[in-house]
Amino acid sequence: MTGPGVPGPDAAAVAHAADRVSGDSPSDAGSAPPDTGFLAVVDTVDDRVDRLFEPLRGVPAVDTAAKVVTALGDHGWLWTGVAAWRGRRSGPTRRAAVRALGVAGVSSSLLNAGIKRVVDRERPDTTDLRLSDTGIPVREPRTSSFPSGHTLAAFCSAAVLSRPGDRKGNAFLFGSAALIGVSRIHLRHHHASDVVGGVVIGTALGLVVRRFR
Repeated sequence: MTGPGVPGPDAAAVAHAADRVSGDSPSDAGSAPPDTGFLAVVDTVDDRVDRLFEPLRGVPAVDTAAKVVTALGDHGWLWTGVAAWRGRRSGPTRRAAVRALGVAGVSSSLLNAGIKRVVDRERPDTTDLRLSDTGIPVREPRTSSFPSGHTLAAFCSAAVLSRPGDRKGNAFLFGSAALIGVSRIHLRHHHASDVVGGVVIGTALGLVVRRFR
């Protein structure tokens, strides 16, 4: 009890005592719990994968290979060459290869553009990116990040051009598609989850497009 001339308890001291009883400190009172949602998990995985590539960045041979591989994926140059090889003999095989690759190219481009517009994800931060000056030009991306268009088109084309029983040919197709996806992460043009999305969407689309062969 307080009376005239007897000072009352300090408000800050009372609050501090209450915090000690509850186990909280004043600095914890306004702090938010860490985000453990799906997107936070995706970001964490993306960061860990990016760190795995960091020791390889700046190695001239690796940087050169990544730039060459990603350039082969530009505008479907690699898949056009594969389709030309598969359709080198005239007849139904050539017509099927050309038709399927054309449908795959148009459909993958349209689907990729539509998803990118809806998701509108930012590209990885490249402010601290250090790559060797190999003299090989790399086209800078101008669209949003998800999904990886190079990877989507690569796996779509691989699924379309693959043939049952052709183990070596199919291994080349999907191995090349995988390398394109890896190169996009190495150059930090995409997050790892962008590439995974490109693999899933591209393969699914390719299996649908196969019906037009």
